[in-house]
Amino acid sequence: MLTDAHCHPFDLSRLFPQMEHERRRLGVYAAASSYNIEEFTHNENLSHNAAAENAAPLLLCFGIHPQLPAVMKENGDSFADFELTDSLETLRNLAAAGRIAALGEFGFDLYNAAFRETEKTQDVLFAAHLEIAVNYSLPVVLHVRRATRKIFAAAKNLSKCKTVIFHSWSGTLEEARSILRHGINAYFSFGNTIMLNHKQAIQCCSLLPAERLLTETDAPYQPRRGEKYSVWADLPLVLKTTANLRDESGNKIDERDLEAQIEINFKQAFDLRY
Repeated sequence: MLTDAHCHPFDLSRLFPQMEHERRRLGVYAAASSYNIEEFTHNENLSHNAAAENAAPLLLCFGIHPQLPAVMKENGDSFADFELTDSLETLRNLAAAGRIAALGEFGFDLYNAAFRETEKTQDVLFAAHLEIAVNYSLPVVLHVRRATRKIFAAAKNLSKCKTVIFHSWSGTLEEARSILRHGINAYFSFGNTIMLNHKQAIQCCSLLPAERLLTETDAPYQPRRGEKYSVWADLPLVLKTTANLRDESGNKIDERDLEAQIEINFKQAFDLRY
């Protein structure tokens, strides 16, 4: 079974209205990210429809993306205004009602000056997300860019989370291994970056334990070279590339066995009972 640990069905369906049918045709288990109630409601409807058709499930996630404070600041909104938006309260309510499978994506993004200016806001939001995740025993899906140091600073609290899924992991192999040594029940997700000469992602995908790997599309935001968007049909190539990379590194594994292992990982990471 193909699995997608992180995607954006709301945005994807605006570009390709029939894409949910493609997901069901391919039989992809997917974790759907949303950050506002409009996106969540859309994804929830897709999830209900999939359940009604007995199709592969679409798992619902909700989180405040770490780039949002900078985006809102650019639009003239202050932190106080942002803090008082409905998103964080919506997240608490969804968690309390048992309507989400995980919190995410949230985390840290210090890629450029605009994002770095909101680091303190990102700290506040990260702490709020972790508190909810621990209180309701929910997995978390993290976006971490140029901010691995922040993860180690939060290691004690992250170790309290049920599972921690690093979306599009871009850290080093030693950082990933150190995260596991810190007692964090972590999984590392890879998508089209392993086909874009991202050397750290390639090394991690090749050498981390197969039991800690996940695949993703980040659809529609992580396209293959020469494409405008990523889609669920990219997953077979991501899986094949992962198997080839592991063969080349001496961690040989049959592609079918790898797919089965990643399916197990996905179900464990998101605490699926079926």
